[in-house]
Amino acid sequence: MQDASREGPHASRNTKAKRSQGPPASSDGAFRLETEVQDFDFIIVGSGSAGAAIAARLSENPRYTVLLIEAGGSDFTPLVRIPLLHPFLFSNPKYNWKFEMEPSPEVNNRRLYQGCGKVFGGSSSINGMIYIRGNPADYDEWARLGCKGWGWNDVLPYFLKSEDNESLSGGLHAKNGPLHVSGQQKANEVTEAALEAYEQAGFVLLDDLNGDTREGAGFYQFTVREGQRWSSARAFLSSARKRNNLTILKRAMVDKILVKNRRATGGEVAVAGRRQRVVAKKEVIVSAGTFNSPTLLQRTGIGPGAILVSLGIEIVHDLPGVGENLQDHFGTYLPYRCTLPVTSNDIANSRFRQALAGIQYILTRSGPLARSGMNIGGFAKSDPDLKQPDLQIHFGAFGVASRNPKGVVPYPFPAVSFVPVHLNADARGSVTIADQNAGGTPPIIHQNFLSTQNDIDAMIGGMRIARSIASQPALQPYLREELNPGPDTQTDEDLLADLRQRGVPNLHPVGTCAMGTGKMAVTDSRLRVHGMDGLRVADASIMPKIIAGNTNAPTIMIGEKAAAMILQDWKT
Repeated sequence: MQDASREGPHASRNTKAKRSQGPPASSDGAFRLETEVQDFDFIIVGSGSAGAAIAARLSENPRYTVLLIEAGGSDFTPLVRIPLLHPFLFSNPKYNWKFEMEPSPEVNNRRLYQGCGKVFGGSSSINGMIYIRGNPADYDEWARLGCKGWGWNDVLPYFLKSEDNESLSGGLHAKNGPLHVSGQQKANEVTEAALEAYEQAGFVLLDDLNGDTREGAGFYQFTVREGQRWSSARAFLSSARKRNNLTILKRAMVDKILVKNRRATGGEVAVAGRRQRVVAKKEVIVSAGTFNSPTLLQRTGIGPGAILVSLGIEIVHDLPGVGENLQDHFGTYLPYRCTLPVTSNDIANSRFRQALAGIQYILTRSGPLARSGMNIGGFAKSDPDLKQPDLQIHFGAFGVASRNPKGVVPYPFPAVSFVPVHLNADARGSVTIADQNAGGTPPIIHQNFLSTQNDIDAMIGGMRIARSIASQPALQPYLREELNPGPDTQTDEDLLADLRQRGVPNLHPVGTCAMGTGKMAVTDSRLRVHGMDGLRVADASIMPKIIAGNTNAPTIMIGEKAAAMILQDWKT
């Protein structure tokens, strides 16, 4: 195997790769391809939740040569590996694209921050590690929208294929897959009291938030193994990267896809200060994420014709849906001052506690550093007439004073938070390139949060449910005061004003290369780009409609299913 950076303990020592003894080094420590043009059977753009899975599964077949291209660098750093350090990745440009949305009057013309992983493993290396699949009804709706083969019974086998669940089993869970999923370590008394408060507020307590019943509350499971983050890169590529038929390029940017007669034939790649061409004998698979996948297509000339012409890009295929249908969950946070020093804030604000937590982690891979910081999830309906829950009410043993492009700022005292999130927003946005400069000028991202009465009512309802949980007897010994928006904010008008000022995206963007059959669909049900040959998109961008929960596990499922379809299509 040829690794473009060979960083960390997983770097291959095998120098007898298929194409000689590996690429020559450059001055920045990266590696480059051996020649100006190289060919592979499959080229995968992006090593995130889906891309890593696809690269691993395709390279299991020794008949095929696979090139995996990642714009970011190594994930071998404590910031990625230690679960509680993920807030330090929130705005770190070394690991994060740090996108921002265009100002919108619905959110007081703020430029809402949209973090996005720029590292081996993509956003699975910077996220909160919560393992949620969404509601089975979400996938059945995909099937009703024309996505044949994507109903719940169709996708469940691919969730199971990847899963190695530490504590849950039965028909909805599996062991021995590459993706480790574990429960929480012993909760402290405030978190235990919070779960009791959910029950007192009317939630049914669930042992499994991915079980048969999806309305209720329980402790989260996480993509964590033995106190370390288990990203898609660690899950799928730790062993795969040793294969001679898999080449990995890190810190490499694909400027555009090469196309001949509407067939994708490879890509132009900028790596180690030089541009090179790579050839795909069979397919190019774009797995660069909800923002970078559509913008790569647009730079290639695949997208809305009028936009491409305005930027001086030659139209390869006028496909109007590329970059449209952007969706995300929208939420806010209600922090409370806590009476006990058992929260993440207490570690963040004390060198002594940091040292103790560090020693415990080094010796036992346990303690506060081995946790995500988020503890409980509750799924509820904003309207009792709804068929499925449309709200996710998180509880975490942390209190955030602010969250913006500069980072996450904790309160300087013990605090916990309830985080209500709307899972079924009407808001639809778009992403387009600003120019032809790959990796330079950020994309133009529009979103329309809080633009419909349904979205407003649901979020106000979520805030009131969060307050109801916080007011239950079980939590009264532990919560001193609501810090934001504060007890004086009571009317719907005041709550809406607070949402417009403090509400944030939940960092689950999907939908910009939507799968389907209509005019605005970008891919078909086998993830092949409409009107093109040899080109697929496989990541969260293909979701026609956002799922009701965290999006990492579903995106890994998309990668698993995509790989299976690709292998099936090329089986001879």
